[in-house]
Amino acid sequence: MAATSKPAKPIAYIDIRVFAHATEDPAKVQTAVRNLLPEELAENLVFEKTNCTGHHGNPITLVTAKLADRKLLPKALEKIGAGLGALDKEEFGSEIKLHLEKGNLYLRFDKQYAFLGTVKFTLNDPIHMKIHFKDKTSQEIEEICRQAGLLP
Repeated sequence: MAATSKPAKPIAYIDIRVFAHATEDPAKVQTAVRNLLPEELAENLVFEKTNCTGHHGNPITLVTAKLADRKLLPKALEKIGAGLGALDKEEFGSEIKLHLEKGNLYLRFDKQYAFLGTVKFTLNDPIHMKIHFKDKTSQEIEEICRQAGLLP
């Protein structure tokens, strides 16, 4: 009798990083990050803060976190997919290859919208998310994104 293997968890980890500028409340920036995630991941999220200095000497805090609970990580993609608007999905679908490199999917979210509970892509001053897929091709990652609702 052959043993049945469980389906592999496709996501190995998610790295998050975001800058909290001097004009921003780091606690609100952390809330924005948590708002992008399902509750079971958000409640146990541990942030690391690194103090940096901007080009003009202004204080900046680099806020980072790593999610590694492989059972829950697919739910993060599903929450993002459920929250994205049709326009963002359409645009992401047309440029997904620009977001993929060596088994990683790179996403950038708008901090202000995330703080308000809305999932929206941006290029300006974003919340950076690097989603690392274990042993997946670009085509397989695209299919995972489609199943999670990130693509139209």
